[in-house]
Amino acid sequence: MRTTVTLEPDVAARIREIARERRISFKSAINEAIRAGFEATSPRVPHRYRETTRDLGVRPGIDLTKALALAADLEDEQAMRELELRK
Repeated sequence: MRTTVTLEPDVAARIREIARERRISFKSAINEAIRAGFEATSPRVPHRYRETTRDLGVRPGIDLTKALALAADLEDEQAMRELELRK
């Protein structure tokens, strides 16, 4: 297929350089560059992400399902202790 394309000067210079290095035609260099661009941007099948689990060493009887609430309570208690010390 024949199509007219206007290339930026830096792009045209790079294509000419590639064509000269590989000893291929300007047309072939452009086609290779476009194909390489398609390859680089085509969506690839992502690798499945696997989360590794680790033992937290939590003591029996401690429920971590409400860990944020526990942390907030501990912070509140610490703030109260610090306020008591200022009196």
